[in-house]
Amino acid sequence: MIKYRVTLTEEERRELKTISSKGKHRSQKVLNALILLACDEGIFQRKRSVNEDIAAVLGVSMRKIDRLKNRFVEEGLEIALNGTKGQRVYEKKADGDLEAHVVALSCNPPPEGHARWSLRLLADKVVELEYIESISHETIRQVLKKTNSSLGKRSGGSSRRKRTPSS
Repeated sequence: MIKYRVTLTEEERRELKTISSKGKHRSQKVLNALILLACDEGIFQRKRSVNEDIAAVLGVSMRKIDRLKNRFVEEGLEIALNGTKGQRVYEKKADGDLEAHVVALSCNPPPEGHARWSLRLLADKVVELEYIESISHETIRQVLKKTNSSLGKRSGGSSRRKRTPSS
């Protein structure tokens, strides 16, 4: 295993101490700052702690400490503190045409043997009618939520209305 050595400049130590002592920061950022301060082997560090002690005091794994030291050495202080933004790009399955089909289908009476459309039932029906190759019930939920449709709504007034008893 490669051993990474963390050496902080005086300015970096000052910044990490500020993050760990005051201000509103994410808990992981504060934890990362504390780990880096404890792992510092630079000339501005008075006493370096061993990874086992750091892990025990901060309640983190040894692996987290090693990953953080690696990230600091390879990618720098900013990435070590904040992490990287997700790189994954999701392709949208539901286009306007599919959304229109889902809404229209949900307005139709439910299939035989069902009292109302369920999200899974709608997803299965959309695939059966070959509007799309595959779709999850969660995507169906998001489509219906976006259109202000609700399968559970009943006509005839709002259920939130407070009723007063007649005297």
